[in-house]
Amino acid sequence: MPHQTILQKLEILADAAKYDASCASSGTAKKNSLGGKGMGSTEGMGICHAYAPDGRCISLLKVLLTNHCIFDCHYCINRKSSNVRRARFTPQEVADLTLSFYKRNYIEGLFLSSGIIKSSNHTMEQMVETARILREEHDFRGYIHLKTIPEADPELIRQAGLYADRLSINVELPTDAGLTRLAPDKDARQIEGAMGGTKMAIVEAKDAKKRFKHAPRFAPAGQSTQMIVGADAASDADIVGKASRLYDNFRLRRVYYSAFSPIPDASAVLPLKRPPLIREHRLYQSDWLMRFYGYQPGEIMQATGADGNLPLDIDPKLAWALKFREQFPVDVQRASKEQLLRVPGLGVKAVSRILIARRHRTLRLDDIAKLTVSLGKIRPFIVTCDWRPTLLTDRADLRRLLAPKQEQLELFAA
Repeated sequence: MPHQTILQKLEILADAAKYDASCASSGTAKKNSLGGKGMGSTEGMGICHAYAPDGRCISLLKVLLTNHCIFDCHYCINRKSSNVRRARFTPQEVADLTLSFYKRNYIEGLFLSSGIIKSSNHTMEQMVETARILREEHDFRGYIHLKTIPEADPELIRQAGLYADRLSINVELPTDAGLTRLAPDKDARQIEGAMGGTKMAIVEAKDAKKRFKHAPRFAPAGQSTQMIVGADAASDADIVGKASRLYDNFRLRRVYYSAFSPIPDASAVLPLKRPPLIREHRLYQSDWLMRFYGYQPGEIMQATGADGNLPLDIDPKLAWALKFREQFPVDVQRASKEQLLRVPGLGVKAVSRILIARRHRTLRLDDIAKLTVSLGKIRPFIVTCDWRPTLLTDRADLRRLLAPKQEQLELFAA
């Protein structure tokens, strides 16, 4: 391999890391200080944005240690048989990059993943060494997220958790059959075994912290995972069921969904087209309903169509409400919090405000309108002192009335 500069490596390995959704990025206008004007840049390769538990948006250096890989997963751009430019950082180079970016106020932390080079243990050792250099040699106190390798020795994963704020292990695909077909080098039981070990280590560390003030932390931001959507035949019902089991069994902080994206020189077993991005969005909405609105996985599955997939034209909450209209309308003055959370168009904050406001006065439709931006969606499903939907809730064309209008954008519109 010809000698590569740090910048050349960063260009390759930052681009290779973009397929991991566990560190969600957000867009911004491109600006730089070329020409001597101003200071700083938003065009730095490998910089992504993620959200802290307290809601702050933080910038991370998102990069692979290497895109060399001994595995040949069909859906992966970095698979062994892929004809892509390869590069490899040393742990010291990643640590130096992180510190350099941090000192320039470009980033607040590091998101590090990697292809598998030589062996799972060797790769995991290199990732742990990167985090060790940052924490022990430079007293780096920023955020570190390490993408761990389930095939690695559990002791290496334990060491990673002592340095990292968050660990993640990708389950990759929703079904065991899909994983066997598209990632023959990976094993579903091994992946879940590693996730179980991480869960136990997190629980034990929290328990030790209660008893001993100076007990070491272990992945205090928890663990997460990612599933690829649309690379196999798994339906949304399969994906929702898998996500629910992962949340229950391993106490995950997040399950991320990543719509499959066709890659160069793709295997013949992969679909030729990517799934609609709105499908990924609907899965995130269903995930939100399970985590914050009290929906059970089976209820989300009830909102799917005959093919097991969520409708693309309306959100899962509205789809469920339309299927179970006998649950509506609900009286906003008397309904429980759980009932109000089922009303399409009412979010968690709006429901909390309704519960507070109705203690002091009788709520009118205008009061509800002030708490939401989607009164039209809410009207068929609620009763107030001055509003009843009468036959509106049971209209056969209610879905058409509530579905977002499809508009053709005009290229030269004023």
